[in-house]
Amino acid sequence: MESKQHTSNSKTPEVTPAPVSFYEKHKKVYIRDVKGWWNSWRWGFVWFTQILFYGLPWIVWNDRQAVLLHLVERKFYLFGLVLWPQDVFYLALLLIISAYALFLFTAVAGRLFCGYACPQTVYTEIFMWVENRIEGDRSARMKLDKAPMTARKFGLKALKHAIWIFISLWSGFTLVAYFTPVRELLAALPFELSGWELFWTFFYAGFFYMQAGFLREQVCKYMCPYARFQGVMFDPDTLVITYDPERGEPRGARKKGVDAKAAGMGDCVDCGLCVVVCPTGIDIRKGQPYECIGCGACIDVCDPVMDKVGLPRGLIRYTTENALAKHWSPQEVVAHLVRPRIILYTVILMAIIAGSAWSLATRVPLKVDVIRDRSLLAREADDGRIENVYNLKIMNTTEEPKRYALSVEGLEGIEIAGERIVTVGSAENQEVTVVVRVPPESGKKGANTIYFDIKALNHDKIAVHEKASFLMP
Repeated sequence: MESKQHTSNSKTPEVTPAPVSFYEKHKKVYIRDVKGWWNSWRWGFVWFTQILFYGLPWIVWNDRQAVLLHLVERKFYLFGLVLWPQDVFYLALLLIISAYALFLFTAVAGRLFCGYACPQTVYTEIFMWVENRIEGDRSARMKLDKAPMTARKFGLKALKHAIWIFISLWSGFTLVAYFTPVRELLAALPFELSGWELFWTFFYAGFFYMQAGFLREQVCKYMCPYARFQGVMFDPDTLVITYDPERGEPRGARKKGVDAKAAGMGDCVDCGLCVVVCPTGIDIRKGQPYECIGCGACIDVCDPVMDKVGLPRGLIRYTTENALAKHWSPQEVVAHLVRPRIILYTVILMAIIAGSAWSLATRVPLKVDVIRDRSLLAREADDGRIENVYNLKIMNTTEEPKRYALSVEGLEGIEIAGERIVTVGSAENQEVTVVVRVPPESGKKGANTIYFDIKALNHDKIAVHEKASFLMP
């Protein structure tokens, strides 16, 4: 009885659940320098994109900057092409082409753009190159970061960040130079830049500095929206960087000359080099993670290891899910790349590009807006004819001055009163007030449809036929 009473009165100790943290402190990724075929391609794209980015603002075309998105003048110069806000259609086409190209590249080879041409990848590569040359290789950088602050450490860090800041400022300046002529910016340095030019220069410089210097792989892993929706564009025949577990497992270290198969081991020697060269710090051997940007660094470092241990290359390679499961040859992999999805994307992309090229080639370099003066609906002239007043906004989108002949049609006896020849300078617009007269018996009461014809003298193909309305009292 006492025992039972004692048992019933005893209290079970409360178990406090362990706290669960949904936040993982960021661990700095120390990337080892790597050389190889894919790395050469990656640096080729770095050079190509940067020569293009930094060089275009300095190219002169017809005594002006070849590529200039002049927001103040509301003109977009693309070599010999001058676009106005009314040409926003071409901007939409450019965005559509870029989107479809991205869809096509992703469907064929995954995050190909991310690994080779994305600005985040490009500037991260540049910043890491600077870091490696100043602070040393991976092990040297790790030791330097763990070491206490000394004059040497401070000097190395200061030099690195100084170069980073210079690259960032020059990049910000160059980006602003696409919207304000670069020579005007240079002439205004350092104290005559406008507030907005200074703001955007430092804003973009800070953006470059943070993204490439500190955030790096975090942008690709957590901030980039493309990394999230790319999965829906993958299929089992999409080329991705893949570790072959059937061949590589079980992995483990072995001595040179040891028969891995006889020892019951896979080809992977578990050196871990594929992890330390990865820009996003992932282990490709754990599967195909969404963080993989497809740069090929792990392939470049794995193939030489296979050479050293006397095993065939390709333990990590570009392949497809189906190819890995069905043991396809490279020829079979290529054959399965051409599938309905790819054909559809390619056909649509080529059609849009061809249509855009045709539209630009046949584009009339003249735009006219006709606005009837609403302050004066209709009036009777001294000779009894009825007058309407119009404002014509004539935009010459060519690189040379043009003279245009104005005429009107649509009603019997209709004509323009006054000057019928208008001169408009190169890449300029001009507003012209035009008085149109018709006999009182020519039209019906109310609105009557008429047409303005604006033709360039000595250029018959440069002509515009604009609809308008003529009010009869």
